Amino acid sequence: MTALPYSEALAWIQSHIDYSRTHLENIAPENFNLARMEALMARLGNPHLGPITIHIAGTKGKGSTAAFCASALRRCGLYTSPELENFRERIRVDFEPISEEDFASVVAELQPQAAAIPGLTAYELQTAVAFMYFRRKETRLNVIEVGLGGRLDSTNVVQPALCIITHISMDHMAVLGNTIEEIAAEKGGIIKPGVPVVLAPQAPEALEVLLYIAKQRGCDVYHSGGSYSRLGQSLIGQVLQMNIPGYPPEHVEIPLLGRHQAANAGTAYLALRMLFQREIHPVSLISIHDGFMKLKWPGRFEVLQTEPPLVLDGAHNQASAKAIMHTVDELFAGQPLALLFGASADKDIEGMFAELLPRTRWLILMQANHPRAADRARLAELAAAYDVEVFTPADIPAAVAQGLALAGAHGGVALATGSLYPLATVRAAWQASRADKV
Repeated sequence: MTALPYSEALAWIQSHIDYSRTHLENIAPENFNLARMEALMARLGNPHLGPITIHIAGTKGKGSTAAFCASALRRCGLYTSPELENFRERIRVDFEPISEEDFASVVAELQPQAAAIPGLTAYELQTAVAFMYFRRKETRLNVIEVGLGGRLDSTNVVQPALCIITHISMDHMAVLGNTIEEIAAEKGGIIKPGVPVVLAPQAPEALEVLLYIAKQRGCDVYHSGGSYSRLGQSLIGQVLQMNIPGYPPEHVEIPLLGRHQAANAGTAYLALRMLFQREIHPVSLISIHDGFMKLKWPGRFEVLQTEPPLVLDGAHNQASAKAIMHTVDELFAGQPLALLFGASADKDIEGMFAELLPRTRWLILMQANHPRAADRARLAELAAAYDVEVFTPADIPAAVAQGLALAGAHGGVALATGSLYPLATVRAAWQASRADKV
């Protein structure tokens, strides 16, 4: 097999249609189906069917919940999206991203099989790369995060041992539906007959749909809402008490901040205990404690510095923005807020602004180099309804400098949020500014 440079392998993946880089109003729901993915998996020898699989859907928190689970497991594959800084972050084994050499090698193996199936998308191909790589590394378990929805997502070819559905809220309505019930039905599409399901706390409308699907498919359901309580929080982490029926309470430390991350950890903890209790896989308490405590998951209420504070957190809908502001008020009560904001144009920006801007003194607008990025002029129009001073610096590094200057001069905090795409540039700009000062 001819060696393939990493850059060419990645370019080949990205040369296929990529709905993550397409405005959602231009996407027809009928473009989503599993036929191509099933055909591709068959040609590849079904690499997705070997290991024990945890399959995770939801609107918010599914990536963090997946990370908590994978961090506690060994010989474990982890597939998530999108990445924060490097595409290879999407595919990991024991939390190490796939190497450039392995990525290129797997793509070279994939190409002749993919050529026989017309219309494959970039997401289907990268999902295939993940499954092939996990087979090559002989993983015992795989933690697989759904990309979009659930029922028709390319990952839904798996036969999981356990399903997790994190909190469901309004997002991707053009594809998934315009009500919580419709979206829940799509997310609940990952539920398989007889496979246990762990549910994070849900709105009543979503919960009713998910319970109906689980009942129809003969699944045991475990609710994580009462499985944890928060004991304390600082800028470096929080302490939780886990309360699983049949087990004594356990204190667990996590480095991720906020009520929403406590909920994600509680959901992951319950799922891991169910793996043990149902004799699916032996997961020790030591592994859970160690994995949770050492988890590194950048861009999720990540405190990059404390003087003045600079926080990074991706928020893609109104519910996520509300969760972020809860955490800001817990950790930085009364401090004026410099908000660095950039998002995809198809997101609920008005809903996010409704949560973020009443607490914001300075709004610093960013625009990522991404085809779906919202235009800053449009963001400024939407912000005009709020009593906030708006800035449009030349680029993202200038936005970081301005946010830190305003926060530093007024005893405030700088918060960079919105979609993950601009946050990668924020992080790089901050790192570069630190290097310049050394």
